[in-house]
Amino acid sequence: MSRKYGQKGYMSGSEETKPRPIKKASDGARTVRSPTMPGFREVFRCALCGTSIRVQIGVTEESQCPKCKSDLHSCKNCLHFDPSRHLECTQAIPARIVKKDLRNACALFTVRKSVEKEASESLSKIEDARAAFDRLFRK
Repeated sequence: MSRKYGQKGYMSGSEETKPRPIKKASDGARTVRSPTMPGFREVFRCALCGTSIRVQIGVTEESQCPKCKSDLHSCKNCLHFDPSRHLECTQAIPARIVKKDLRNACALFTVRKSVEKEASESLSKIEDARAAFDRLFRK
């Protein structure tokens, strides 16, 4: 039976198609490139200024942000903080904490961490704008 049109997808259900063999390079490696996936990391950021912090907050309650000097053991840096909930916390707390950005002694405090892509730090350290532009479009 001859086909009316020569396209590969036209009436392809009637004929069996054979899978194409995978081409291999001369050294035996596959020619199909595998994608390079960026790395991911857990990051804790200050709720007020957004600075990335590597401090263990649960150990010491007197920790402060190195940039804005705000208290890190506060409701705004907690995983359970939600301004739309009753008492602004997802957990059942015994009393309302009025100042959400000041240090408190809440036993339910859990550090709010987020997952971010790892970016190359070499581009962020360039201070000269022209050098950054040239590096972006170099050949």
